[in-house]
Amino acid sequence: MSKVTPCLWFASEAEEAANFYVSLLPESRIDTVQRNSTDSPGGKAGTVLVVEFTLGGQRFMALNGGMRMDYTHAVSFKIDCADQAEVDRLWDALLSGGGEPNRCGWLKDRYGLSWQIVPTALPKYLGGDDRAGAARAMQAMLKMVKLDIEGLRRAYEGQSAA
Repeated sequence: MSKVTPCLWFASEAEEAANFYVSLLPESRIDTVQRNSTDSPGGKAGTVLVVEFTLGGQRFMALNGGMRMDYTHAVSFKIDCADQAEVDRLWDALLSGGGEPNRCGWLKDRYGLSWQIVPTALPKYLGGDDRAGAARAMQAMLKMVKLDIEGLRRAYEGQSAA
């Protein structure tokens, strides 16, 4: 198990966010919930202070810090997706409740956290042996919001859009 655990700061939604995230991926669970023993900046005695959870096999910690801290795209979490159905499912779930789509497979969820929803096929098209095809796939990707595996394939192979 890794010694490094990302800590996500929330005003008061740590438990709600952790429960949402673990509902999205296999190998995910809430590990522990720590409550405030006394009133603190993170909340009143008895309220949730820290939630430790595992998301897709990676440990995380969610902290209620008592005030909103904005996330930026400088830190994001990438989810590798086996197929378009998984891209679509995670994209829709993470946008639900007020998320914001961005381009090239990036989005911010309802808590402001940045995610990259990436098909595992992407490196094949962006880094394939056909350099002209890879350039076409890159240009196609730059025009996409949610990544479309079939669109990337067609671009790589030099086929026009359907």
